[in-house]
Amino acid sequence: MTTAAPVEAEALRECLSRLDTAALSDAMDSLRTPPCVLPGIATRTPGAVACGPAFTVRYRAIDDDTTFHNAADYIDDVPAGSVVVVDNGGSRTCTNWGSLLSSVALHRGISGTVVHGSVRDVKESRAAGYPLFSADVTMVSGKNRVVLDRTGAEVDVAGTPVAPGDWIFADDNGALRIPAGLVAEVVRRAEAVERTEARIREAALGGSRLDEARARFGYARPWEDGGEHDDR
Repeated sequence: MTTAAPVEAEALRECLSRLDTAALSDAMDSLRTPPCVLPGIATRTPGAVACGPAFTVRYRAIDDDTTFHNAADYIDDVPAGSVVVVDNGGSRTCTNWGSLLSSVALHRGISGTVVHGSVRDVKESRAAGYPLFSADVTMVSGKNRVVLDRTGAEVDVAGTPVAPGDWIFADDNGALRIPAGLVAEVVRRAEAVERTEARIREAALGGSRLDEARARFGYARPWEDGGEHDDR
């Protein structure tokens, strides 16, 4: 795992905050990386963005239902700026995140949470503006149903692996992961994608045919920042 230094991480975060998952996905496509999308993950706080290195959490089903099992305690160990990535196997039968965790995470400067499973107390998390993303929503507690397996291990989100330190970006379009060693290059290419699309939009709204604008500004390979323009 490659971990960015604090100054570098903040610079990357600032650049990423100006982008979106669409441009980042196009940039990842251009690098022909393994799957980056976290399938089935949707926002529970419309308009909110989560961006930061992954702090991974894995749950497992309980194997002893004769003893009361409390909620997992790990939130105090999550570094500020991280995105918590919870793997509960995509479960729709119980939750792994609620308003108490959202409140503490927000207070501690955690960037957001992505749950491969279900969350609850959506109204409260949304009112607080906490960036929360999940596969589903239910009110059923995870207590006495699942327990913490471990933190800091690679997890699987519907077929997409997420390693500790990979960067997570989530917005209204969904969520994706960027391998730690590729973040800077993905940002560079995503910024080029956005510049290319801005030029095409300006030309089309200025009277050009869309197909001609796409050809002129290199829409087939927008990450190359090619085509005809004056601000290179």
